[in-house]
Amino acid sequence: MLELLGTIAGNVLSLPGILGLALGMTTRNVFLAAGLGGLVGVVETMIFASFQMTNVDMMELSISVAVGILAGALGSAIRIKGTTV
Repeated sequence: MLELLGTIAGNVLSLPGILGLALGMTTRNVFLAAGLGGLVGVVETMIFASFQMTNVDMMELSISVAVGILAGALGSAIRIKGTTV
């Protein structure tokens, strides 16, 4: 349980969370922002696995992609809400 929570928190504070949020804030299209966030999650996992699929843990990859998608969608929602104020 602690490993799962640590993986989620590490991804939120790492590239998928921060860069996903930043890329999401660049567009008003929620689906594009979520896709960019998910792409950041995949790229970050592959960088830390030295671009070898044998070193990739599927749980870590799926959490990284999910965090990236959520962060991208949140960034887009921030952008949409910020423009209507």
